[in-house]
Amino acid sequence: MADEDLRPARTTRELAAAGELLSLPTVALAPALVEPSARLLLDDAGGAVLLRRQWAGDGTAEAVVQHRAGVTLDHPAVVATATGWGCETICHAPTGRTIAVPVPSSEAPLVTRFRHFAALAATRVEVAVAMARDADGARAEGAAADEAAHAAAIEVLAPLGVTVLSEEAADATVPDGEPWIVLDPLDGTGNFSAGLPPWAFSAGLIDGGRPVAGLVADLSSGRRWSGAVGVGAWRDGLPISPRPGTTVIVPSAPDQGVVAVPSTARRIRITGCTAIDLCLVADGSAAAWHDLDRSGTHVHDAAGGLAVLLGAGGAVLTDQGRAVDLRPRAAAKLRLVAASSDAAARELLAAFS
Repeated sequence: MADEDLRPARTTRELAAAGELLSLPTVALAPALVEPSARLLLDDAGGAVLLRRQWAGDGTAEAVVQHRAGVTLDHPAVVATATGWGCETICHAPTGRTIAVPVPSSEAPLVTRFRHFAALAATRVEVAVAMARDADGARAEGAAADEAAHAAAIEVLAPLGVTVLSEEAADATVPDGEPWIVLDPLDGTGNFSAGLPPWAFSAGLIDGGRPVAGLVADLSSGRRWSGAVGVGAWRDGLPISPRPGTTVIVPSAPDQGVVAVPSTARRIRITGCTAIDLCLVADGSAAAWHDLDRSGTHVHDAAGGLAVLLGAGGAVLTDQGRAVDLRPRAAAKLRLVAASSDAAARELLAAFS
């Protein structure tokens, strides 16, 4: 999410360089490499800033600048990080000075506005789901959390003026030729009810049947993936791309109770959360995903993750070997393969032919 001048730190060498700029020991900066709620940004010209996401008194999220050197609060990289976290304010911890995260103009491209409001919606959903869990006890009823997540997301996305379809509501009519948004406010409800991560918020922007932008937030860990076709994809502020391998992810076991293992796979993983599954292919954690041995996957489960994967440069094919074409029916099912490349996706298809 950072601009070209200020980038997220990735290595211990960069931690050490930032430590000198900020007069902090490396150990104090190390969490920024692994914690989704922390970010250390730096450049080669003496600029560095340590950011942390935390909750403000009104229950909204804010990006807190804990230390900085040569970086203003309104630096594009600071604003971009706050936006990606779904924050509404940026606060400078030492002085208490606060500025608002700018909202994209109504004249901005729809993809830009969607990415902003989808990130904000994910944060609001995070709060709504946590409150539902608190209200219902340690093992919250999934239905209550689903409803709370849906209401929170719909409210935040309303300013986009785009028809929103959701797992938790009857499908609205999408005017011909217009884009639409599809939500799974709480993907992995079964996991959530059992207290077994992961569970996620997922939102996808669809235009011409194509997933063009998406955001998936792992509500159990804080990790976030976002992407847009022709723009790129990120996990927690760092660019991602898929890669070949031998680990394949599948949804829950099909009706017959037997998971089909393609000949190309050495490892099979089942997380119970399709949106995150597709993001794990997008960021190279897994080589591929498929649902070819079952009746299919709902559009609302897949749309956000598909957009992230396509933005990352991955490939998605239907069971007929065609490009995905999503219709405005949230509960419609698709049979898909997702992989690091078109060739890899076709190889996986061939394994089931």
